[in-house]
Amino acid sequence: MSTETWTLIIVGLTFAFYLYIGYLNRVRETAGFYVAGRGVPAIANGAATAADWMSGASFVSMAGLISFLGYDGAVYLMGWTGGYVLLALLLAPYLRKYGKYTVPDFIGDRYYSNTARAVAALATIFISLTYVAGQMRAVGIVFSRFLQVNIVTGVIIGMGVVAFFAVLGGMKGITWTQVAQYAVLITAYLITTIAIAWTLTGNPIPQLALTFTDFAQRLNQIQIDLGLKEYLRPFQNFSQLNVFFVTLSLMIGTAGLPHVIIRFYTVPRVSDARISAGWALLFIALLYTSAPALAVFAKYNLINTLHGKTRAEIEQIDWAVKWEQTGLLKFEDKDGDGKLEMTADKATNEIIIDRDIIVLSTPEVARLAPWVVGLVAAGGLAAALSTAAGLLIAMSSAVSHDWYYRIWKPDATESERLLVGRIMIFVAILVAGYFGIRPPGFVAEVVAFAFGLAAASLFPAILLGIFDRRMNREGATAGILVGLFFTLIMIILMRSNRLLGTEQPIIASFLGINAQGIGVVGAILNFIVSYVVSRATPPPPQEIQELIEEIRIPRGALAPTAEH
Repeated sequence: MSTETWTLIIVGLTFAFYLYIGYLNRVRETAGFYVAGRGVPAIANGAATAADWMSGASFVSMAGLISFLGYDGAVYLMGWTGGYVLLALLLAPYLRKYGKYTVPDFIGDRYYSNTARAVAALATIFISLTYVAGQMRAVGIVFSRFLQVNIVTGVIIGMGVVAFFAVLGGMKGITWTQVAQYAVLITAYLITTIAIAWTLTGNPIPQLALTFTDFAQRLNQIQIDLGLKEYLRPFQNFSQLNVFFVTLSLMIGTAGLPHVIIRFYTVPRVSDARISAGWALLFIALLYTSAPALAVFAKYNLINTLHGKTRAEIEQIDWAVKWEQTGLLKFEDKDGDGKLEMTADKATNEIIIDRDIIVLSTPEVARLAPWVVGLVAAGGLAAALSTAAGLLIAMSSAVSHDWYYRIWKPDATESERLLVGRIMIFVAILVAGYFGIRPPGFVAEVVAFAFGLAAASLFPAILLGIFDRRMNREGATAGILVGLFFTLIMIILMRSNRLLGTEQPIIASFLGINAQGIGVVGAILNFIVSYVVSRATPPPPQEIQELIEEIRIPRGALAPTAEH
């Protein structure tokens, strides 16, 4: 059977399985729609959290960026994994102990203010829309290649699929679907990475194959010979300052992501939140420790397969022809010498490879079995769909629960709230689909912008809400607004050529910091404004300060005794 046939079969079977799970866990009440009835076991929540967090950026785009950025691509590995540890240890158990549905719910009650709640909901929508746009792009890439349609059609198909899964079962259906999607995505990723490691090095363990062979050095020398950037040389794409700021932005942004935080509300107890965080970190590490190896092996294979070939030779490579039809792989003999060559200069480079196709194309480039290609396509879809569904629930709850129910119409029935939530999902899908068609960067870059927005807006408010008794509603509200809009405006200005159609970005950087790292500056402004405003205005009521002390009891099982 052909690659496309295998892909359709495997994707069809996995989708049917997801639909069956979603149908079995469909919901009719808000507790099931928002937090899965708080009945998810810790290990299952760990797998669902891993799938929710490891988006299309992790599966589809991260290894591709590492392939082309080399050493500097480690910022994504360090930032995202370090951020999850920060979230698991510093915030998740305390938020679960508080026991609300959403992050805006926590901020609204902690800061005794519907204004703070509304502002936090607004931040949630901006973060989630930016994030889900990257997932739409990833889904569109998979469909465009394996259905052999253009990227626009692929994104439109993806919009319909994502909307269906999110609307059907809410958080309960999504949780158990994400457990299955994690199994699919990690199996696909590891089979591909193990196979290519075995083929190129004779060692089936990717991490060891990369560490104890000279493959990275060989790739480094090949790139030097071709006039490309040295693969192992640091700070060629990012300055040292940018490496620090991008890494920190991704770290604290992870700790402020509403769709990940909400996962810790789905477990029965506070202790389960800690346990599920540990399981999630283990499940995440399986992919993240494999990504650098896949990046090196994939880049090596691509250069050896494409560089120096003639147009006639390229047309004999089936996978290259099919990826070229998507517009994500381009060939142009600019100097007319009959050979296609990769160079560092955009003006002379004759092989243009979109970073987002690296992982999806690797099984074909490595000549793995067609069923492996189909499994990788299913894995990419699983990664993007699982995260997109979680993001849509976060946006839906921000509108239907935090705005509509808690502020606008407190007497709304459950059916009314569910209807508003599902309408919001459809609206969000349309907006995200537009940015999936016209993205401001590669999938992982777009996702990094969402992390920057979370870092600048929600993370300081959550952290101060837990650990600063004196932080009040005026300080938190002002801080969120300043951090959010500063970061949003700076991202738009730095990416105006992609977002606004300007010939060049309006500004290239802010004090040497690029768009992926600007969230740290927004977070610093947020902390400063929050502190200054809170100290210049009345302190929180005494019952709020007592509530903060209660939240900080680590295990949440017993009240403090006189001895303690």
